[in-house]
Amino acid sequence: MDVTFLGTGSAMATGDRFQTGLLLEAGSDRLLLDCGSGILHALGRTDAGYESVDTVLLTHHHLDHVSDLLALLKARWLAGADSLSVAGPPGTSTLVDDLLDVHEYLDGRVDLAVRDLTGEPFSLAGFDGRTIETTHSMQCFAYRLTHPDSDATFVFSGDSAAARDLLAFADGADVLVHDCSFPDSVQTDNHATPTQLGRALRDADASFERVYLTHLYPHTDGHHEEMLDSIGKYYDGDVRFASDGLTISL
Repeated sequence: MDVTFLGTGSAMATGDRFQTGLLLEAGSDRLLLDCGSGILHALGRTDAGYESVDTVLLTHHHLDHVSDLLALLKARWLAGADSLSVAGPPGTSTLVDDLLDVHEYLDGRVDLAVRDLTGEPFSLAGFDGRTIETTHSMQCFAYRLTHPDSDATFVFSGDSAAARDLLAFADGADVLVHDCSFPDSVQTDNHATPTQLGRALRDADASFERVYLTHLYPHTDGHHEEMLDSIGKYYDGDVRFASDGLTISL
């Protein structure tokens, strides 16, 4: 399984990071996790391209996670693709309907399949998934994903405060990608800071081959080393910052 970080930024653009999006690939199967601003361009930089990505899995419906969704649909239509599948938390079908009400000319351009996940295990684009609801300002799912052609387990927190139940859900994954939006100097209760994440990792007694930090607000610029030190006070595993364009093989 290969994972490409298409966008590791937040709702506040810096020019260095696109908003949230990750591409999972296993064999010929491809799954796009979230589709924030810039993700269409980021897909255009990959070998897969947006032409071969026909399935999107949303963690939640905040703009920085969905703003390129119809841009992807339009690009695929213009490129001659005939389908797009979208899945996500309850309300995803309403979200897509509302977006198409605004951009009516895109309605019917491709065979569009939209699925509201219920929290039960699911299969999508060849991947098998489980969900847990995160601690955020709107309903958001974290995903634990596997693929029959790979022994690897991948977990994406979506947007979330650090929480022991989420980390227990992720325990044992080869890679955990976790929200770490702000340094400790910023107070937040619906995103993670490094000390909060380090303590939650300790309290959950969870272990991972590697943890990547993402959803980085500009407040984190220049503070990466101190953020890693804060996590390291409580958790001695391999923790790194994600960056746009980085591909890892699990």
